[in-house]
Amino acid sequence: MIVLIFLLSGVSIYLLPKLISNNIEYDNNSMVVTNLLNSKKIIKKDIKKVVTPIVIPVTHIKTPTVVRAIYVTNWVAGSKKIMDPIIKLVDNTELNAVVIDIKDSTGRIGFNINNKEIKKIGSIQKRIPNIRALINSLHKKNIYVIGRIVVFQDPYLANLKPEWALTKKSDGKVWKNKEGLAFLNPTNKDVYKYILDIALASFKDGFDEINFDYIRYPSDGDISNINYELAPGQTRSDNIENFFKYISTNIKKDADLPISADLFGLTTSVTDDMGIGQVWDKTLPYFNFISPMLYPSHYSLGYLGYKNPAEYPYEIVHESLVNAINKTKKAKENINKIRPWLQDFSLRTVYTKKMVQSEMKAVYDLGLSSWMLWNPANKYNTGALKLENNI
Repeated sequence: MIVLIFLLSGVSIYLLPKLISNNIEYDNNSMVVTNLLNSKKIIKKDIKKVVTPIVIPVTHIKTPTVVRAIYVTNWVAGSKKIMDPIIKLVDNTELNAVVIDIKDSTGRIGFNINNKEIKKIGSIQKRIPNIRALINSLHKKNIYVIGRIVVFQDPYLANLKPEWALTKKSDGKVWKNKEGLAFLNPTNKDVYKYILDIALASFKDGFDEINFDYIRYPSDGDISNINYELAPGQTRSDNIENFFKYISTNIKKDADLPISADLFGLTTSVTDDMGIGQVWDKTLPYFNFISPMLYPSHYSLGYLGYKNPAEYPYEIVHESLVNAINKTKKAKENINKIRPWLQDFSLRTVYTKKMVQSEMKAVYDLGLSSWMLWNPANKYNTGALKLENNI
């Protein structure tokens, strides 16, 4: 009996690290081990037979010279039924990349992340059952995987840690926009570390690039009531640039990880920060790619003399990119850093395949070649895309 007890203890010590590891997943035969343990009839050779480790390799793909991507929510990415046709679309057309939400605008992370501090916060909501398996399947088809992190808009974390959030001048409570959504404070170093941890952990699970979105102050709601906590002589754009610098510097210390930044489309044209802290020139030095969101429907009515800019996709995208290229050249940066988001959703007008193609043409006419398509519902004008053998 004593020998049997020692044997069982040794088996437990042998198995425990393997069973809790995030690097290996086990099939359902592991239940047999539990039954054997309970029955007290077990020897080591039995365990080796019934426990079959399924190793999910972590792979990465080098950034393609030309990136043509579509956006996918983590809810969609977690559904095989919906995701399989999207993968087929990428595989059969000129598309070669997908942008998948890591942390979306709700503040929730869509899959299990192997980081103790993030797990303590509790922001993980397992929408994608097995992120490594998904990325591995995409890589097998040579699909480049970009992970999107919504940075400062985060109602979940602002509610959990109000000391990390932007507050109101009037009463010191957490500030919220007109939709009731809160923002994290762009000066808070705990926020910086949280975002860095998410980015690095996601890279270790196979994401090839991290895309940062909502890297700004709020743009709507009662912004006059925001306590910006600006230090003397400091501007909102200085604070946003401090975040850029922190992320870029610390990621490069830890990983060979390409990073990209989403900016308002108007950053290509204006000279100020529009009150949100985004300035084109202050973004360029820190990122491998800059992605202005050139959605014609988001430009104000009358912009460039167009009653409804949404109906002029070529003209809006072309003008915006001309300005972006000029600013980038002036800063002595490579214009191939510019990888715009293009509109493939209907707002103010119905977007057809010809309208999407006209946006792409505006990109090509200026000597650029990469773009990403945005549709929050993940339903794209497939007819706008060239078949792979016709590229």
